[in-house]
Amino acid sequence: MLIGVPKEIKNNENRVALTPGGAAEFVKHGHEVYVQATAGEGSGFSDEEYKQAGATILPTIEDVYAKADMIIKVKEPIASEYSLVKENQLLFTYFHFASGEELTHAMIKSNSVCLAYETVESANRALPLLIPMSEVAGRMAPQEGAKYLEKPLKGRGILLGGVPGVKPAEVLVLGAGIVGTQAAKIAAGLGAQVTVMDINLNRLRELDDFMPKNVSTQYSNDYNIRAAVKTADLVIGAVLIPGAKAPHLVTRDMLKTMKPGAVLVDVAVDQGGCIETCKPTTHENPTFIIDDIVHYCVANMPGAVPYTSTLALTNATLPYALKLANQGWRVACLLNEDLRLGLNVVNGKVVYKGVADAFGLELTDVNSVLNENSLVEDNSYHTA
Repeated sequence: MLIGVPKEIKNNENRVALTPGGAAEFVKHGHEVYVQATAGEGSGFSDEEYKQAGATILPTIEDVYAKADMIIKVKEPIASEYSLVKENQLLFTYFHFASGEELTHAMIKSNSVCLAYETVESANRALPLLIPMSEVAGRMAPQEGAKYLEKPLKGRGILLGGVPGVKPAEVLVLGAGIVGTQAAKIAAGLGAQVTVMDINLNRLRELDDFMPKNVSTQYSNDYNIRAAVKTADLVIGAVLIPGAKAPHLVTRDMLKTMKPGAVLVDVAVDQGGCIETCKPTTHENPTFIIDDIVHYCVANMPGAVPYTSTLALTNATLPYALKLANQGWRVACLLNEDLRLGLNVVNGKVVYKGVADAFGLELTDVNSVLNENSLVEDNSYHTA
C-alpha cells in the first residue's frame, strides 16, 4: 500500500502522524511511505531521518494526497484539504465528526473511507488510540490552568499549590476517565485541593483507593456541580462519550456564581465541549473571557508538546495502521472489531451512530458496508 503523511496545517499543530521509526516499519512490510517535506520538523524529525528510514519526501501536500492509498494524519482535514481527498482513499486520523458538521458533509461528499482514532475501541471498552493523547492533555490541563490563574493573564492570582499558611487552590475535575485521572494526579501533585466528579461509582471507588489525600471524589449531578463551581478556582472538563457530542455540564448561568478570575479548561472541546460557553481556540489565541471567567479551550492541546505527543501517538496507532496496510481496510475491519468500530464514514455513508445522531443523518449498518465484496481484497490499492 502507498502510505501518505501530510504536514499538519491546523493552527500551531506541530505533531506529525508517523515517526521515522514508524515509516521504517511500513517499509519493512513492503509498503511505500510518502512524507511531505518538513512534516516532521515541528516534532524534531528531519526529512533526512525519514529518507534514511526508507520513505520518499514529496514537496507539497497535494502530492501526498494524490499519491497515497492511505493518509495517516493527526488532526481532521480542514477546509483547504477537503478537495484533496480522493474517492476510496482511506483516512486514518482523529476526526471528532460529532462536533464538525461541515467536515462530516465534506467527507461524505468525498466518498472516502474515514477511520477515526477516537472511536477505535477494544473489547474492554478502552479507546487505545485516544488514550495517549488523553494522557498528554490530562497532564497539561492543570499546567495550563495554573498558568492562566496568574494575574497578568487575567486569572485570580492564586498559586495552585498555595504556600505554608495560605490555602491551596480548589480544582474541580469533571470526569474520571483517562483525562480526568491524569489531570487530578498532576493537580494533586502540585498541591491543589482536588475534587473529581463522575457518574460511575465504581470508578470513583477506584480513585479513592490510589489517589493522594488531597483528592476527594463526588457523584456528578447538576446540583453537585452547581455547588462545586462556586468555590472552584480551576474547573477542568474531561467528559467523553465516544464518537458523540459531549454534554454541557457547566452552563452559562453557572459562570455568574463563580469567583471572578477563575479558569475553565475544557479538554472535551474537540467533541463540542462539556462547558456551554466554550468554543475551540488555538495555541496562538488560547483564551477568552466571559463573565470574568477565563476560558482555555485549545482543541489540540498535545500539539504544544509535539515530540512527546508524536512518539506516544505512533506507539499506539502503528500496530493498527500496519493491519490496515497489510490486509486492506475492508479485510482488516472484518477481522478486527477494534478497527471496525473506528469506521465513521464509508464511501458516502455514515456508519457510526454518534455521528448520525449528531446531525440527523441516515445510519448505515457497518457490516453491510464491509460485506460488499468482502471476499476479494480491494484491488484499488497499489502494491509496493
